[in-house]
Amino acid sequence: MQKLLTWADKLVLEKTGKHLNTLERTVLEAVWNNQKYNEIADEYHCSEANVKRVAGNLWKLISEKIDEKVDKKNFRATMERFYISNSKNFVQSNFNQGNINICGESRDSDETAKKRSRNPTNSDNIQPEQQHDLIDAPEYYRLHNRTNELATLKQWILKENSRIVTITGLSGIGKTTLARELVEQIQDNFDRILWRSHRKFPTLNALKTNLIEFLAPPPPTQNPSIINYLRSRSSILDDLRSHRCLIILDDFQETLTPGELVGNYIPEFANYCKLIKEIARSSHNSCLLLLSWEIPREIATLETENRHCYTLQLEGLGEAATELLTAKKLTDEARWLELINLYSGNPAWLNIIASSIQDLFNGSVAQFLSYPPLFLGDLEPILQEHYRRLSEGEKLIMQWLANQETAVNISSKPADFLSDFDFLRGIQSLRKRNLIKKTIAEGVS
Repeated sequence: MQKLLTWADKLVLEKTGKHLNTLERTVLEAVWNNQKYNEIADEYHCSEANVKRVAGNLWKLISEKIDEKVDKKNFRATMERFYISNSKNFVQSNFNQGNINICGESRDSDETAKKRSRNPTNSDNIQPEQQHDLIDAPEYYRLHNRTNELATLKQWILKENSRIVTITGLSGIGKTTLARELVEQIQDNFDRILWRSHRKFPTLNALKTNLIEFLAPPPPTQNPSIINYLRSRSSILDDLRSHRCLIILDDFQETLTPGELVGNYIPEFANYCKLIKEIARSSHNSCLLLLSWEIPREIATLETENRHCYTLQLEGLGEAATELLTAKKLTDEARWLELINLYSGNPAWLNIIASSIQDLFNGSVAQFLSYPPLFLGDLEPILQEHYRRLSEGEKLIMQWLANQETAVNISSKPADFLSDFDFLRGIQSLRKRNLIKKTIAEGVS
């Protein structure tokens, strides 16, 4: 399926100048799995008429490309037949000779074929064809001042061959944008690049299946020897060793249980801890890049073991955020730094608040700051997402801290509060959620 989506994305880009959007991708995947248009509409929360319109456009483009009429009823069968007819001879002849590269493409590029014809005895020196899937990646935007962070990430991944790198920080802080810029700068160093979000996969098995389909797609043939070989590949590590891969997995916090201290996986991802440890402790030159609001426990443990595992805690933009406020045409520049600090330099939060300042105060930061209570406005539902993930103990600690005028020392905990054990565990969990930070004087705020 992954190979088909990549092919369809290239086709749509060629014909329309745009990549597959989320609905188009959903339609192809759902129809492939025999779902009806009304079921797709219900899942995507749109009208059935809209789904039919999108599907009709896709069938037209595909029909023109393969010179055969394609519709909802014959889509899967037609595409399977199309791939088999275009690849069968190559796969069978190379399989019989023992030359199939299971982990890569099932067809040599023209350049690879030329290299083999020039130097048939030195096939090990041939560079594998690159295969990058960024369909799920966000659009590429100019990155705000993150030069130091980019340099650190490139050092870890390219120079130190780190196997797992985690970028953590609050929603809106810029994790995804930073990762997108990183991919632009280092993509030529990897044979395989895949970007996925945990929000799309209900279980760990679904995620692993998607990864394996991309990293080692089964060739379009019914040869039982090849199919049985692929089915026997139970470990992603085989593919991480065969090619240098960069796998970006966004929204990692979706695998962790809300309402509890950080670190417990939801039942559908119960074995994720084992997979992460396996990737970190096994020898390979690939890298798993995790983007998360929260730091899972095993990541912190692996870092202490020095097992090729690093975490970058992304902070706010600081003074560099003035560029955002300039773009929003706010006034009272002398008060901008105060506004930036109030919202932790979070670029997404500042954009939202800046729009509110324009709407309510005609762009005057001074007037906005004259109101004593911290105004959240459209930020409130975003912050509620973080709050809902807290355990009851963490909520009590956050309420206590919110009533303090300055940073407090953890030894100043009220006597009738949580037990020392529960208090320290809650503080540690909140730190892993990036919701509190240490001050220079070793207090928390």
